[in-house]
Amino acid sequence: MPAALRVALPVPLPTLFDYLPAEGSMAAVGSRVLVPFGRGKSVGIVTAIDVEPSIGGHRLKRVLRVLDDAPLLDAELMKTLAWSADYWLGAPGEAYANALPLALREDKPLPATGEELWTLTAGGQSARDAGSRRGGSRRLLDALAAGSCTAADLDLALPDWRSAARRLLDAGLVERSERPYTAVVAPPVPAPELTPEQKEAIETIAASFGRFAPFLLDGITGSGKTEVYLALIEQVLARGQQALLLIPEIGLAPQTVRRLRERLGITAEVLHSNLAEGDRARAWLRMRSGEATLMLGTRSAVFTPLPNVGLIVVDEEHDSAYKQQEGFRYHARDLALLRARELNVPVVLGSATPSLESLANVQAGRYRALHLRARPGAIRSPQVQIVDMRTQRLEHGLSPTLLGAVAETVARGEQVLVFRNRRGYAPVLLCHQCGWHAQCPRCEHPLTLHYARAQLICHHCDYHARVPDACPACGAKDLKPQGQGTERLEEALAAQFPQVPVLRIDRETTRRRDAFEQLLDGLREDAPAILVGTQMLAKGHDLPNLTLVAIVGVDEGLHSIDFRAGERLAQLVVQVAGRAGRARKPGRVLLQTHHPEHPLLRGLLAQGYAAAARELLAERKLSMLPPYSHQVLLRAEAHQRDHVETFLHEARAALPDGGIQIAGPMPAPMPLRAGKHRGQLLLEAESRATLHNALRSWHRELAAMPSGRRVRWSLDVDPVDLY
Repeated sequence: MPAALRVALPVPLPTLFDYLPAEGSMAAVGSRVLVPFGRGKSVGIVTAIDVEPSIGGHRLKRVLRVLDDAPLLDAELMKTLAWSADYWLGAPGEAYANALPLALREDKPLPATGEELWTLTAGGQSARDAGSRRGGSRRLLDALAAGSCTAADLDLALPDWRSAARRLLDAGLVERSERPYTAVVAPPVPAPELTPEQKEAIETIAASFGRFAPFLLDGITGSGKTEVYLALIEQVLARGQQALLLIPEIGLAPQTVRRLRERLGITAEVLHSNLAEGDRARAWLRMRSGEATLMLGTRSAVFTPLPNVGLIVVDEEHDSAYKQQEGFRYHARDLALLRARELNVPVVLGSATPSLESLANVQAGRYRALHLRARPGAIRSPQVQIVDMRTQRLEHGLSPTLLGAVAETVARGEQVLVFRNRRGYAPVLLCHQCGWHAQCPRCEHPLTLHYARAQLICHHCDYHARVPDACPACGAKDLKPQGQGTERLEEALAAQFPQVPVLRIDRETTRRRDAFEQLLDGLREDAPAILVGTQMLAKGHDLPNLTLVAIVGVDEGLHSIDFRAGERLAQLVVQVAGRAGRARKPGRVLLQTHHPEHPLLRGLLAQGYAAAARELLAERKLSMLPPYSHQVLLRAEAHQRDHVETFLHEARAALPDGGIQIAGPMPAPMPLRAGKHRGQLLLEAESRATLHNALRSWHRELAAMPSGRRVRWSLDVDPVDLY
């Protein structure tokens, strides 16, 4: 029987596929190949060569073409991806596909890794002089008027420049060329004076260069964790090695790129979903070849090739954005730890509010904790005050105490952040006559009123409807918005403080690629302003004139059925509070609540996050909840409820006996979404090995069940939420 190649294809099936080698060419493990699949063709990754076929040789199809002269994925990445697909019970083809930018998953030549250079043509200069172009095109012409610019320079100056560049290129007003890539752009700026705690953290981590060592850098907000990262990366680059820095949000990338460039004098490669596919592919390939030495990216950047790495850093390690929620459901923080172990390098997990999982690993001796307990210089941590809403008359959800503090702050020429983690104008539109409320027909949840757009929108399935002129149930005109979102708070604060700029920062106002940075850049450091925002503003942003943070709507997190709700609320409160007083001016935080005696809030105020986390860990241990047990969630959804119930009951019946606790089948906390009924089965065990040994064979049985073809189902290993 002829030897075959084993190939991972980007399909949601728990299997690999065997093919005969291509005529006249050899494929290595980690190379891409073009193969026939179904009625079409597909690009896959070779995972093994010279294997015995799983089916008869006469039935095997032949590889059409080998796409790479050398493996695109090295041995470490291949081993990591195989382990990941097994641990997170993902389709192996989807796991391998995740490691490649989209442009490298296609049957096309690899893009060149040279540096893009954009230049104004004579026609472009004439168009600029004549003022015939507007908007983004005009801004790009102005940027190029002083001389040619690299794509990296334009990314910093004009984050949404590419669409304008395409228009101007088609018109012959600019031209694109390429030059050899160089990362060095300017002399680095000297580091600031470090605190003793920062120096100790840097020395301790640097002493572990060349071996695997996991560290938890536990530093209060504003304590200078980023300076620790920068000092360590500087040392790694001086050793001729590479570094990977992960961040949880795209919004943090531009300011981090600027800081890396100023401090280190080099251009960091960037990898996140807002970039053009060609840019992502070039960044990935430069790291693979060793041309680039520093990668900054969100979750998917954890798959960056690192042939000469010296350090991996995961900033805001507690953030749930590191967990992929669709398809291959990996956790980037955990993958970073795995890769650091395989590559034999230190890994730094940084946070002001570490996850309970990481704190439990410190307690167990698996991680070493390093603490930054003070802000540099004479900067004090902000004072936090609870505002008891029970005794106050509210205006649009804002207490007189809060409004008074806002007035005092802007009168001093300082800035305020009013935090409300709910976008839109109001979460409910209610008829005052009969009690009707606008409800999503596909989710049976209230529709959120978006006043400026005159629309009702479901934040779960994105269903849209126009705002009715009268109640559909009784015909009354008396429709009242109930509750407050960021849009309503913006309106109320603008009316209350007409002389002060009020900026709303949420998903609605930052849809354009560069909108978030433009909003923040528009803030004058020496002028008053009021920001109204969601969790987009909760981390990583330094606004030196922001001295007051007011947190509205905290009570919703006190009554959630999710066992992680307390941890998330504590993290959110501390992170948002940390935006206040980050420069020389003292900061203040107001926390509005109807439950001023709640033990979580009182504990946070009296003793800080560390004490609250210890209490939460003790509760988890008593209840044998993660991180002291391990969970897998089977989710299923279908248009017919009985299809979901049948599949989940058959899935439960197929589970092996012993060592596993089972909850369900049961409806999901949100049982209907986008017109589909949803159910779930929760599996839990004290031993991770016990759970996974049982699940591997069960996973294959699920894939073979006829009832599974009538539902959309998924397995979520170590779920971060149960919705």
